[in-house]
Amino acid sequence: MATRRALLAATAALAMGSATGFTRDRRVLHVRPGDSVQAAVDAVAGPGWTIVVHPGTYREVVDVPAEKAELTIRGAGREPRAAVIVFDNANGTQRPDGSGTYGTAGSATFSSAAPGLVVRDLTLANDWLRADHPEITGTQAVAACLTGDRTHVENVRLLAHQDTLFADTTELGSFDRQFFRRCHIEGDVDFVFGRARAVYEHCHFRTLQRDVAFTPKGMVFAPSTARANPYGFLAVRCRFSSGAEDGAYKLARPWVPSYETTAWPSLVVRDSLIGPGIDPVAPYTNMRDAYPWQSMRFAEYRNSGPGAVITVPENRPQLTDAEAASHTPAAYLGDWKPVRSS
Repeated sequence: MATRRALLAATAALAMGSATGFTRDRRVLHVRPGDSVQAAVDAVAGPGWTIVVHPGTYREVVDVPAEKAELTIRGAGREPRAAVIVFDNANGTQRPDGSGTYGTAGSATFSSAAPGLVVRDLTLANDWLRADHPEITGTQAVAACLTGDRTHVENVRLLAHQDTLFADTTELGSFDRQFFRRCHIEGDVDFVFGRARAVYEHCHFRTLQRDVAFTPKGMVFAPSTARANPYGFLAVRCRFSSGAEDGAYKLARPWVPSYETTAWPSLVVRDSLIGPGIDPVAPYTNMRDAYPWQSMRFAEYRNSGPGAVITVPENRPQLTDAEAASHTPAAYLGDWKPVRSS
């Protein structure tokens, strides 16, 4: 099997032309191979701008600060494999200035704290590999770290291994909302995590093969929802597949951070197709025994597929029809109605 790094490099063949600097067209900035996506972000002069990323591979770290509100970053076409933003920092990677390691959030290839951000039609990846760095124990390597309210991510591929997508909030008391639609999200350990109020609609979650002898090999979700937030992660009409053997992965485990021990993780997976890669008998596990998953807000509703079969009912809490009516995208997103593409 080809490595992700080789696959990402191959997308460079899709590039069309090059330029020495991004081009400006009213409130639209065009980024082409040889340009910098970060330079275009830095050039945004106010709310409502669009950055168009043309086909190619952009090996850089991109950070969208909070003041770049209502920004759209999108691929030039509808094929998300054509435009790839990728880098390879990990939690344990040393910063070049000698100030220490990047940490989990700092490892992200793409970060944004901007409200109203829209990202669509491209790939965000972190191609750091454990096998290449056996000396590093901090193996979290984030593809995207998102905190701004009303963050809309659509038709985007999010690729990494551990901690692929950090869906978080700007602060503990902020119930920042995020909406992911028709995204492909893959990884192995806790690869969708954080305390955001996040809806995943028609997304594909794919667990990767790992060369380890133990099981579970990993978990899809690790929410860390604030106790005061009535909603955490909602996966609706999604698909779960795996490159590993049957039953090798858990659907979720709760993350109660040491710096936020009041967290009360929340996850609802509903109306979704769960493949055989998820352990159907015991789909949840603990991150720490002091915070058992049974005490968290984990539930399912009307899922199907071999990974959704209920054999031990107490291991798979189910919503009633009345409860399910309160766990919809509209309930989670409130007065925000993101515009879905066709």
